[in-house]
Amino acid sequence: MDNKTTILRSFSGSFISGSIALLLYRLTTSIVHSFADKPLQTDNVTALNISAAVRTLVMGLSFLATFIFAFSALGLFLLAVQTLVQQIFGTTSPSE
Repeated sequence: MDNKTTILRSFSGSFISGSIALLLYRLTTSIVHSFADKPLQTDNVTALNISAAVRTLVMGLSFLATFIFAFSALGLFLLAVQTLVQQIFGTTSPSE
């Protein structure tokens, strides 16, 4: 299997990861708006505490997944730029 880093692989990976991040961001905002529009209708303090904890966990995991894909897209894009610059100027990385 060829494990060589290429510009096309980096840019395509960045595009795919950025697309997933955008979709997850839209999903996250819809989750947040849904939770904000539908407050829990109860007087039970325990149910309110559990509901707040579950909602916080769901929103936190959703934001975490969004930012993981967004930072991955940024990193792959910067890798593609670095590879392009190295090819233009004819330099190699120190590991080679």
